[in-house]
Amino acid sequence: MDSDRTLAVAVGHKSAQVVVTEDGGLELWLDGCLRKRREPSVREPLYVWTNVELHWEEHRYVEARYWPSGNRLEVTVNGAPVIV
Repeated sequence: MDSDRTLAVAVGHKSAQVVVTEDGGLELWLDGCLRKRREPSVREPLYVWTNVELHWEEHRYVEARYWPSGNRLEVTVNGAPVIV
């Protein structure tokens, strides 16, 4: 990748960002805090996830998978695709 690629994801009243970094790593940010990072690897896909707690015991599960060989990014919230 030539530069970082960022995908903003609305998760209730919180904001998440999935970032494919310039070095080929994968990061998941929530409200400006890094929650998970996977370093570049020959194993595919790179995978990050986090559980987001919203109001009154409401939860969202955010997952991101990145296949560097095909430059493909897949993001889901509670299993529903955000981008494929």
